[in-house]
This record gives sequence, C-alpha cells and structure tokens, in this order.
Amino acid sequence: MKFKAKTERSDQKKEGEHMVRSIVEALAEYAKVQPDKLFLADGKVELTYLDAWKCVYGYAVHLRELGIRRGDHVVVRNSQNAQLVISQLAIQLVGAVFVPIEKNAADDRIAEIIGAVEAKLYLAAKQGEFSCKWETIKDVLSYKMDDAAEMRISESDDENGDSFRFPEPEETAEVLFTTGTTGKSKGIELTYESVIAVSENVIGSVEMKKDSVELIPVPLSHSHGLRRYYSNILNGGSVVIIDGVIFTKKFFGAIEKYHVTAIDLVPAALAALFKLSGDKLGEYADQLDYVQLGSAPIPNHDKEHLRELLPNTRLYNFYGTTESGCSCILDFNAMPDKKNCIGKPSCHAEFVFFDEQGNAIDATEETPGFLACRGTMNMKGYYHEPQLNQEIMRDDYICTKDLAYVGEDGLIYMLGRKDDVIITGGNKVAPDEIEEIAGGFEGIADCACIPVPHPLLGAEPKLFVEMENGAAFDEQGIYEYLQGKLEAYKVPKLIEQIDKIPRTYNGKLQRKKLIEAEKEKTE
Repeated sequence: MKFKAKTERSDQKKEGEHMVRSIVEALAEYAKVQPDKLFLADGKVELTYLDAWKCVYGYAVHLRELGIRRGDHVVVRNSQNAQLVISQLAIQLVGAVFVPIEKNAADDRIAEIIGAVEAKLYLAAKQGEFSCKWETIKDVLSYKMDDAAEMRISESDDENGDSFRFPEPEETAEVLFTTGTTGKSKGIELTYESVIAVSENVIGSVEMKKDSVELIPVPLSHSHGLRRYYSNILNGGSVVIIDGVIFTKKFFGAIEKYHVTAIDLVPAALAALFKLSGDKLGEYADQLDYVQLGSAPIPNHDKEHLRELLPNTRLYNFYGTTESGCSCILDFNAMPDKKNCIGKPSCHAEFVFFDEQGNAIDATEETPGFLACRGTMNMKGYYHEPQLNQEIMRDDYICTKDLAYVGEDGLIYMLGRKDDVIITGGNKVAPDEIEEIAGGFEGIADCACIPVPHPLLGAEPKLFVEMENGAAFDEQGIYEYLQGKLEAYKVPKLIEQIDKIPRTYNGKLQRKKLIEAEKEKTE
C-alpha cells in the first residue's frame, strides 16, 4: 500500500512567486526584492539579504582564484557562524560540492573524509596536516563585494571571467557524512533538487510564515540544522544561529533581541534547556509560533513539559533520515498523545511498507512492515558506495529497518528498528517503550534498554540508567515502578546504573556501544 500526504504540493507556486533551483539562487532573488531584510545573525555578525549576497559573490570569486572549479569538493569544518553559511553558499555558486564536518571532529576523521572525496580545499579555523590546500574560514566575510562591483550571473560557465551560473537541479550540492555510530561512516550525496524538496517539506509542514525568525542552536554541519536554515532562506525568512543551548543567557537573549518566532531543537538540547533554565521558555509562549524537533525520539516527560509551557504553540516532531529528509511530521500539541505516532507524510513524501521478503504489504499494528520512502527529497545515493545503494534502494524507495504501520486514524506509527526489537520467550519487546516509561521514574536522567542472553528465553531486556546528580539509585524501586506500567515479560529484571548513557550530539542513542560493552563483560 502506498501512503502519501493529501496536501497541495509546495512546488505549485502561486502567481508572482519565483521558481528557484537552489538556496544560493533564492538568496540572490531575495537580495533584489527584500535587500534590507535580516538574512542571518550569529551573535557577532548581522547580515541583510543584500549584504549576504555580496559576501557570497565576493567569496565565490576568491574561491575561483584559488582554483576551485565545478564538481570539486570543499570540506568545511563547522564554525557555527556567518562565515560557515557564506562559505557554503559561495562554494555552491562556484559549482563545487559542500562537505561539512563537525566542529569537534578528530584529525583522523577529517583526513578520512578529505581522502574519500578527494577534496581540493579544507576550510577551518586552524590548519591541519591534510592532503589538500587549507584556508582559514575566519576571513570569509572580508571578500564582500563593494557597491561599485558588478555581479554577473550567466546561463553557462565562465570560469575565465567573473560571472557565474546558478546550479542545475540534478547537480550534486553536498555530501553529508554520517557520524558512523552504527557502523562505517557513509557519505550521503544530495542534489540541489533534493535540497529544495526537503526545504519545501519543512516549509509546508510547519506552516512557515514569510516573516518567520527562526533560532537554530543545533550544528549546521549536520542535516538537521542545515535543513532548517535552508527552509527559512528558501521562504525568505530570517535565521539566528548560536552554538548550542548551554549558555542560556545567549539563547534567551537572542529570542528577545530578534523577536524570534520559531525555534529548532533536538531532544538532547531540549532536555538540557529544561535542566539549565527550568520553565523560562514558557515566558515566550505568546511570541513563539512553533517549535520543531527531530533527529531522535522525544522523551515523554520532556514532551509533556513542553506542552505545559507552550499550550498554544505548534509543536512539531519530524521523522526522517539524512538519506530521505523531513518526510513525516506530527504536531503533538494539536491532538491527544498518540503512542508511537510519527504523523503524516510531508508534501513530497510517499511511503510504502515491505515485509522480510521485500514484498509491499498493507501494514497494520498486527502485521507491521519496514518503512520505505520515495520522493524528490531522497538522496542521489551513498558517495562511491554502489553496493550500499543496492541494499537500501528498491524501486526508487529508500528502505529503512524501522518497523511501522498505518493506524485506523490514517497516521503512521513507528515500533522501532527491527535490529533493536528484543525477542524474549517468543514475545517481541520494543526497547523504546521500556525507555520511555523508565524515563518517568523520579531521579533517572537517562536510560537505555538492550537485549542480553537468557538460557531459557533466548534473550531478555536489560536496563541501564543514568541518575541525576544527587539522586540515589533505587534498583528495587525502579523495578516495581516498571511492574506497574508494563506487561510482565517486558519488565527488565536486570537494572544497572552507569555514569553516562552513550548518545550522539543530537540525542540519538548509541545502543550498539552498550551491547558491545555487555558482550565484553561475558567473554
């Protein structure tokens, strides 16, 4: 069964609106019609649309002088500021491919990625001993064109002059490397068409307004933050970027200074914000149009807390992957809590469900299937990994290991990854369910559930817990709490306290690390 959103496609432009094929082209168009509107602020630098376009064009000229040409790859280390944004757009104006890398990346990882894409340039605050040319990202804004300079766009390449052509939809815009938490790090190749489509998925799903001012405190080196910034610029809005939520004075100061109307967060950042600032976010309830989250499941207690603080704000949770971005959306403040619900497809997404043999099925709660997604937001493929592409692609669908089904209400429900499901005595146990309930026990800061061998049942769930500072570990209390909320076969009889639950920067649980550590104990 195919499942597609019953909404007007966002590529059906209204009369008078511009059709653009890339984010850099959108910037150039808006620089003409709203030159003085705020494009970006980062706490130190504020750029209007016209200022940003002049900076992008000027740095693109400089990149060409450095020998960067169409199709070359440029690796950029995240600086979470205006310099990063301008360099990314300039790289794409030249026709090169943007390859972002996280701020705290180790030298070995940087070298691996530079080698994998045969990068011609590495942009970062500090030089490293790598196999390509280096330039400091700190100077990017210094190449801004002055008012007297002519900025020319042509229909074809003019690499010997100073004019540029905008990228075509089928050309490669970027290669995003996964963090490698579930295996080898993979390069995900995205075209300009897919970047525009995923941006439209976001714009339509959150009902983004033209005067939106969105605060993005999550890294722009990863798909989550990048896609929210792209969406706002494609829509002609304003973006405020800061480096995380730890410095809450900066976070709330930005909300007030720029009259922020929308916020983008990952669950880990939301949890940190609550821990550091209590209920302060609620003071902006009348100002915030929406808050969007994604990249990882939201703990139920944080979801409920957010609802209480922002009762009239639209609260969105996006499901999607780097390979197939922002493909499903749920406004969890607009309906009663629906356990495991991820909502409805976004405008460009079409879902189908496969069984173990690869046959399309009508997925129900009793017979869930593997979720697969098709749409123009899908990746071109894994960079130089034809075998991996064959494994994940089927009839233009990107296949996941996520078990899901369509409920009677027409919404999609997610049961979790097939690899994570614990089979104990013939019963299927979703560790996510145990984790969500255990997270409600007072004093537990974080938790994770994994399968461990059992001589009779085959496997049984084991729960690891991270306690809040000052909270005592009460194994029996946790066990009895779970007994009152779960079926008997789901209740972990093994509960262990550890210092820290392993997670990625955006809150994704690194379950594999716990499983491997548990195996080492028994070997």
